[in-house]
Amino acid sequence: MLKHRRSRLKPFFEEHRLDAILITNLANIRYLCGFSGSDGVLLLAREEAWFLCDSRYTTQAADEVRGAEVREYSAKYEAICSLISDKKIRRFGFEATHMLVSDFRQLSERLAGCELVGLGAALDSIRSCKDKHEIEALGRVAALASASLGAVLASLAPGIRESDIALELEIEIRRRGADARAFDFIVASGERGAMPHGKASDKVLRTGELVTIDFGAVKDGYHSDETVTVAVGRPSARGREIHDIVRQAHDRAVAAVRPGISCRDLDAVARDYIREQGYDSYFGHGLGHGVGLEIHEKPVVSPRGDAVVEEGMVFTIEPGIYVPGFGGVRIEDTVAVTADGCVILTQAPKDLILS
Repeated sequence: MLKHRRSRLKPFFEEHRLDAILITNLANIRYLCGFSGSDGVLLLAREEAWFLCDSRYTTQAADEVRGAEVREYSAKYEAICSLISDKKIRRFGFEATHMLVSDFRQLSERLAGCELVGLGAALDSIRSCKDKHEIEALGRVAALASASLGAVLASLAPGIRESDIALELEIEIRRRGADARAFDFIVASGERGAMPHGKASDKVLRTGELVTIDFGAVKDGYHSDETVTVAVGRPSARGREIHDIVRQAHDRAVAAVRPGISCRDLDAVARDYIREQGYDSYFGHGLGHGVGLEIHEKPVVSPRGDAVVEEGMVFTIEPGIYVPGFGGVRIEDTVAVTADGCVILTQAPKDLILS
């Protein structure tokens, strides 16, 4: 499995004529060698690999790291530079979008005889298409999170604070086996629903309001991401109308997912429908994003998304309408692309549930 994943780096070796690639992004490190800790670096040559960490992680690395020699250091960049010099590496790539300027300076100053080649965000695309094991892991964490929401929705009622909902949902996710929440949960009710990233506040729910809940869990390194918008009691006619429009946009986009469609055109399926209903100025963000070892990763599904959908990609479909002074609706599922369409990994109902 790791051999197949590392083979995705071959084009970078060839195009940039590299002797090695230095991996510092923790998600990419986990993907390429299995290490799940919070500090370390991976140096990959064409035929060899080394994982470097300090004494806090030596035992963990010995247990987790596959296909790389584990080396312990006391000073990170001194050890990296010593290894590169010992192996006579003269030209190596680094993750330019993930490395601090100060770290780059340490490398370049210590390795005056080496060429450092910045590899841009394209390097992260090696994780865009998930293998069978990853999709299974994403399906498990999505099912866990969806079931957790179902247990919490039963307690939704006027007078409850948004922050209480977020807390109960996190407790339920943990109770069902999650390692952590995927991000700070969004719970935005009433007029606060017009904020796409309205984190849970002390505001209390009122009868007739719509409540947007955006939540996710992490299990074994993989994330889930899902959003529902539900009603507290009976919503207004306008609330029902907006929810119906967003649901239609969501369903049309899910139906359009298939290998070969561009991410830009997929975004347009939902965006064009919302525009036809007169709400185009109230949908400002992209339709979706990749989900995996990070909560936001490639591909980007938006008007600026230049990728083409491929089998194995996993990303969100999350259209929304946000009306200042009124509120908003977002409906989100995470889908895995198949040979002829997609399967929905998230499982919470997307109806306008009347609580």
